[in-house]
Amino acid sequence: MSRKLVAYFSATGSTARVAHRLARAIDAETYEIKAAQPYSAADLNWHDSGSRSTLEMADKAARPALADTDAPVAEADIVFLGAPIWWSVPPRIINTFLEAYDFEGKTIACFVTSGGSSASAVVSAVQPSAPGAHFTAAKCFSTGIGEKELADWAQAAEG
Repeated sequence: MSRKLVAYFSATGSTARVAHRLARAIDAETYEIKAAQPYSAADLNWHDSGSRSTLEMADKAARPALADTDAPVAEADIVFLGAPIWWSVPPRIINTFLEAYDFEGKTIACFVTSGGSSASAVVSAVQPSAPGAHFTAAKCFSTGIGEKELADWAQAAEG
């Protein structure tokens, strides 16, 4: 039996709901990825070309600072990594998180939440930040997904 971690970033709570449901379904520990400077509503205004999220997403090298680096990654064999979709990919803080830890030999199963985007560009956007990790295909979930569906997906991701 593999040791599982559900690590997630959630700016508005949608991804957090799915992450906690997933953790219950697979009996895994959760870890919330937090920005050192929390995102305000103004920061998340994608209609504003000068908003923090817009500027970060326009810069592929942007790496928003983490509030801490206490995630129990070393103890996990598989990390279920959750995030919203911003501009077709996870927020840059996911790259910051991946670059802060050693994922060599670990499996990373990405899941995202979105009101209309797909998960097609998720792995290619984050994989370079975790060299040596094995990535499974990413999956996009609605916030209303049930525990059984999540458990089935997680089991398939574990191989």
